[in-house]
Amino acid sequence: MNLRRYLPAIFCIVVISVATVLPAQTTTSSKEDIAKAYSATAKKIFDSARSKNQSYAKLIQLCDDIGHRLSGSESLDKAIAWSQSVLKEDGHENVQAEKVMVNKWVRGKEHCRMLTPREFEIPMLGLGGSVATPKEGITAEVIVVSDKDELDALAGDKIAGKIVVFNVAMPKWTKESSGYGQTVQYRSNGASWAAERGAVAALVRSVTAYSLQSPHTGAMRYNAKIKKVPVAAISTETAMMLARFQKRGITPKVKLYMEAKSEGEVPSANVVAEIVGSEKPEEIVVIGGHIDSWDVGQGAQDDGCGCVVAMEALSIIRKLNLKPKRTIRVVLWTNEENGVAGARSYAARHTNELHVAGIESDSGGFKPEGLSIDMEDEKKQEIAAEQLAEILKLLEPIGATKVKQGFSGVDVGQLKPLGTACMGLNVDGRLYFNTHHTWADTVDKVDPKELTDCTIAVATAAFVIADMPGLLGER
Repeated sequence: MNLRRYLPAIFCIVVISVATVLPAQTTTSSKEDIAKAYSATAKKIFDSARSKNQSYAKLIQLCDDIGHRLSGSESLDKAIAWSQSVLKEDGHENVQAEKVMVNKWVRGKEHCRMLTPREFEIPMLGLGGSVATPKEGITAEVIVVSDKDELDALAGDKIAGKIVVFNVAMPKWTKESSGYGQTVQYRSNGASWAAERGAVAALVRSVTAYSLQSPHTGAMRYNAKIKKVPVAAISTETAMMLARFQKRGITPKVKLYMEAKSEGEVPSANVVAEIVGSEKPEEIVVIGGHIDSWDVGQGAQDDGCGCVVAMEALSIIRKLNLKPKRTIRVVLWTNEENGVAGARSYAARHTNELHVAGIESDSGGFKPEGLSIDMEDEKKQEIAAEQLAEILKLLEPIGATKVKQGFSGVDVGQLKPLGTACMGLNVDGRLYFNTHHTWADTVDKVDPKELTDCTIAVATAAFVIADMPGLLGER
């Protein structure tokens, strides 16, 4: 046979075959061309999410059918089982629950009542981790302070035997800051600060700039060297009223009753599922949120949204038969709210795996604005931020193009020491702290369209990062 006669035809067949097998986005080697190379893929993700997206339906199941999910609770166990079932139904690989031991704190019955100068039932929520009051409760006068400096300036006999009220206002939300970090320290440390000065209990103004007599719970911690006293959150309105009484020379007296207790460590689990990479399966891109919540409301914005966004992002990629080079792994972390045991356990268990990137969603399902980037190596972080800005051009239709350098998330941040490019989904969070850790954190506060856009943002970014030629942070 004279092969020379057939060489042109053979060459054409080979070229056509290669072009058919390799999608356009895999042929680029320049990170500056990423947005252009993946524009068609991004459009498919957008179209699929807006026509067949099940993130809101999943959120309804999680919130209405299961409800709040405190660590160690039966409802959290149900949520862990539910998420595995849904991930398997969606056809994902390697779906499993990885055992984690978590501390079980139980709220029990609780109430707080102002006795003088008039009787008034104070809206309250015990803070997670608090000890109980004696069986008869604690009846004492209150002393109100506006910050720790004011507490420290008071003479010991002014505080001994009293209940300290921390009336510390959370600043109003701005584009630059939520004000949360400035204020949450009183929730975390207030009990020990008060006890060190001889107080018998503490009441903390809820960490929110907006309230309708709604107390906000959350985690607290004790200083091991200081006596433990009970602590609860009260509404901003009540804290301000108590401050007004004190300013007028009136000393209110209240009765606090709490049955709170810790029952030690019990088993829980992180839930994982994957689309295994086609070329570099050992390189992993994580997307996720935390499956636990506080024991009030439904844990919708915090963090049911983050969980269903990750779950549905993976499903959209699978439904479109997109095959990233690297593995995309959903992780639903347990115990973020009162211990972070899930994320710490995950990082320790998977320390020998190569986690090239991780995206956490834990700021609610509001309108997405972009991603934050946080890496151990600051030079790599600078490079990654530039690359991420190029990737986020794909999200211009939903306005999610902003890149911030800094904090990514509590859970995904546990991977930072492993060299992972840690990212957080940034959203328009002006309403987030209105319902944060309250009975009002329910599914009706979530806009389905905004949740869909969050899903689009995570699915698009995760796929591109998992499929692009190089790694974030490398030239």
